[in-house]
This record gives sequence, C-alpha cells and structure tokens, in this order.
Amino acid sequence: MSFQRASGVLLHPTSLPGKFGIGDLGESAYKFVDFLAASGQKLWQILPLGPTGYEHSPYTMNFSAFAGNPLMISLEHLQEEGLLTPEELIPQEEVTDNPHRVDFDAVISRKSKILYAAYQRFQESLLKTTNPEFEKFCQEQATWLDDYVLFMALLEANNYQAWNFWDKALARRQQDALNQKADELKDAVSYHKFLQFKFFQQWKKSAIMQTIRTSK
Repeated sequence: MSFQRASGVLLHPTSLPGKFGIGDLGESAYKFVDFLAASGQKLWQILPLGPTGYEHSPYTMNFSAFAGNPLMISLEHLQEEGLLTPEELIPQEEVTDNPHRVDFDAVISRKSKILYAAYQRFQESLLKTTNPEFEKFCQEQATWLDDYVLFMALLEANNYQAWNFWDKALARRQQDALNQKADELKDAVSYHKFLQFKFFQQWKKSAIMQTIRTSK
C-alpha cells in the first residue's frame, strides 16, 4: 500500500505559549494549527493527552488511558461560557527561573482553584436546568469514567499516596467500601466528571481534531 508523503511537527499542547503557566486547548492551539497549515504541514503529532502522574510526563505514567488532562482545559473558553469571571483570569506570573519549562506544581495549585470555581458555577446552573450534553457524556463514557473519577477522588483524599497505601478494603476494591467512599466524596467525584466533560467538549470543538481528521 502506498501513502502520500507528508510532513508535520511533534509538539505536546502543554508546550504551547499560555497565559496561565501552561499550554492548553485555547487560542494558542488554534494559532499553532494555522501556522501548520500556512507552512504546508499536514500532521501534528501531539503525544499522549492523559492526566499525568507524579513526574508530569505524558509517557512515564498516566492515571488513565481514556481520560484527558484537565490542565489543558482553556480557562478563556470557560469564561466565554460564563463559568469564570475576567477577574479570575489574571495571567500567572513567572514563578520559575526557566520560562521555557512548565512549573507543574505552581500551575496545578493555581489552575485547580480556578477550575473548581468554574465547576461550582456549573453546579449552580444544574440547579436551574438540566444539561443534556453533560448527561449524555456521563452515560456514554460510564465504562471508564465512573471508575476514573472515583479513583481520582480517592487519590486526593489519600494525599496522592499510591493505592497500595490506602485502606485495605479500598485497595482490594471491596464494593461496600467503594460505595461508601463514593457517597462521602460525591462532590469530588462530580468535580472530576465536570473536568472530563469540559476537556472532551473543548477537544472535539477545536480545530486540532479537525486537523487530525483531515491529515489521515
């Protein structure tokens, strides 16, 4: 089988310029796609996009083979939806001696707070009216989403210790213990569902996905 020759660029979205300390699926990603098109490139190899583990590498360890990394959610897009205010989108000051590297600890600390503020407004909107798109996402992705969000909630509740240091009943996935914790941590579980919903919503609507489709 013969293939038409094509060239492209390897770049993880987190390496794009970002006002909040890290590249995301917002304006910089669209501009990069425009740059690729203008320079005659056909492919963008993006590397894994999953939520990274302790070393923040997309290759070393991901918490899920299916989930997206919440750090790549565009805060500006959330503002356009009314989930954030302009005052909450103050660009992150440089907190590292190397502006060419992401300070993940600083980014996670600050961006998580902003994302949680967006989640709270999203929850408030659900009290007024249902969100069919969110409900559909949760139903269609339930085979991996339900386990993933509970795992992340448990990971946070256990100060990010490895699962083998958790309570034995949880580590052994005893259903009664899991059900009890799911109820206790329902807000955290709901928060992580929101993050995945917004990640995939932005991903599917972005020019990035369209570029990949047309490059095949």
